[in-house]
Amino acid sequence: MADILLKLRVKNFGEMKIELYPEIVPNTVANFVDYVESKFFNGLIFHRIIKNFMIQGGGGVEKKRPIKGEFTANGFKNELKHTKGVISMARTSDPNSATSQFFIMHKDAPHLDGQYAAFGKVIEGLEIIDKIATVRTDYYDKPYENVVIESFEVIEKNVDLPKVQYVWRK
Repeated sequence: MADILLKLRVKNFGEMKIELYPEIVPNTVANFVDYVESKFFNGLIFHRIIKNFMIQGGGGVEKKRPIKGEFTANGFKNELKHTKGVISMARTSDPNSATSQFFIMHKDAPHLDGQYAAFGKVIEGLEIIDKIATVRTDYYDKPYENVVIESFEVIEKNVDLPKVQYVWRK
């Protein structure tokens, strides 16, 4: 039984169940769960899809506060591997810039291990990732037809999460 279990429903593709690992990356999980519980992701799209690599979503128009990247290269012990189905935080070149964008691995990508904050894994619905990864995309990896996050919800939460610690910028 997972401490935290999410259900991600993607319009015209189906649904996935994702377990999160707060015992490994507590702040990342708390941040992500806050977004899910506020229904931030509902109606957003997977805006970057690269077959045999990953699908990325969660980008909104609002400016969000970043969190510290909980990954090895940033001084945080996180040994989760970027294998098929793993969910991880997207960021800029600044290791402490993760906000709401996330990606789900379509195939294994060991070069990301220790460089990005992996925080969970798809445990049901891996075939949905395969379907999404095959959509036609443009030169910038954006799908020609929107791949919409219909809903993202917490279906199990058996642990108290810490208050999210944000990175403060000048």
